[in-house]
Amino acid sequence: MSTPPPLTITAADERRRPQLEQLWTMFRHEMSAFTGTLPDERGRFRQERLDAGLSEPSWSAHVFQLGPHPVGFAVLRGLDTDEHVISSFFVVHGARRSRIGRAAVTELTAAHPGRWAVAFQDRNEGAAKFWHTVAAELDRSCTFEQRDVPGRPELPSDSWVRFCVR
Repeated sequence: MSTPPPLTITAADERRRPQLEQLWTMFRHEMSAFTGTLPDERGRFRQERLDAGLSEPSWSAHVFQLGPHPVGFAVLRGLDTDEHVISSFFVVHGARRSRIGRAAVTELTAAHPGRWAVAFQDRNEGAAKFWHTVAAELDRSCTFEQRDVPGRPELPSDSWVRFCVR
């Protein structure tokens, strides 16, 4: 039996944009089941957060890889504020349930110790279970709350988890 390739997490720049846009499309397609969001007339989903992750100073984008295979990404924001946010997070189905997501969250948050927040949809049962488990592993005193999506009354409320990483 062969050893699986190691997980690497790489800060992304414009050279990784094509790869990230492919992963972004998978992410947004999956999220559309919970938000009802449709692609535009070109068949593309909004990607302002991805664009900001590649260009804004207090944001960052990261690609997760197993060997040569891109298996997920994260977009972080608020890296220059008291509370950092995992704005977008995705692991492809074939790499889930292998602790890749947990390892990625642990590594990314450890690089920026302090308060963190993540929004997710309770209707997305896999994401809800993941964030409840991972947040509690990182901080036993994590908190959860429901909040409306600002300026988007047509969308279901977000669940927010807040936790601290030292």
